[in-house]
Amino acid sequence: MASVSKATQKKAGAETTTQRSTREFARDVRARALQMVHRASASHIGSSLSMTDLLAVLYGGGILRVDPARPDWPERDRFILSKGHAAAAGYATLAEAGFFPIEWLDTYCQDGSKLPGHLTRGVPGVELSTGSLGHGLPVGAGMALAARADGSPARVFVLLSDGELDEGSNWEAILFAAHHGLENLVAIVDYNKIQSFGSVAEVMRLDPLAEKWRAFGWACREIDGHDHAAIAEALSVVPHEPGKPTAIVAHTIKGKGVSFMEDQLAWHYKSPNDEQLAQALAELEQEKPQ
Repeated sequence: MASVSKATQKKAGAETTTQRSTREFARDVRARALQMVHRASASHIGSSLSMTDLLAVLYGGGILRVDPARPDWPERDRFILSKGHAAAAGYATLAEAGFFPIEWLDTYCQDGSKLPGHLTRGVPGVELSTGSLGHGLPVGAGMALAARADGSPARVFVLLSDGELDEGSNWEAILFAAHHGLENLVAIVDYNKIQSFGSVAEVMRLDPLAEKWRAFGWACREIDGHDHAAIAEALSVVPHEPGKPTAIVAHTIKGKGVSFMEDQLAWHYKSPNDEQLAQALAELEQEKPQ
């Protein structure tokens, strides 16, 4: 896939078309993730829904240079979903992007499935098995350093949860990436402000988060993580500053898109029952253009 950055910069009409397509992409991913979690009686739907717009722009908007027909293409961009517990949206995104058949999603988190409950290497399009938090950014920094050493055009994008930033391994990687001037590395924080046992402010306060990234030597921007135009604009040009890795602090809402799930800690763990699934899908359907 080619990057959309040049097209969106040419004229507003192209940007509008991209926004419409990525919003449809996001709605489809949200619906599929809800169905997957319901079918499997699994967890982490709130975490999946908060990051869906980011995934939709990365994959549906052509930001990532990837080829679903050649998932191991050497010059591809690498994407690591470090918050691997939100696998439902991760797998749904890859299926929507064409990496594997949509039908695989029906087996999510079932015995013998190709799609385990946490994102797993071996699934087409998955670069790293994740879910043990704090590993994605360190590995991504290593990938970025290796790509530069090889003279590869590959960029590395890592999507982290906010609660995951409690892990010290991330801050070691943040120091490492800045020290080595990894311009080809982008960290995106899904800052929905709720982690497994409470609000981020209660469990381990992160603010002022953007200033921390900058103090560690990164270029950092804060955006609305549900505004597709803002996401595309922030990710279309990498690096943001020469000689520095890029951090995007994306302010999001846990459970985004489903009214009774939004900003609710319980949906870190709960799966919707039949009635709740029907209501959630109906709400998503109402968002579609008439």
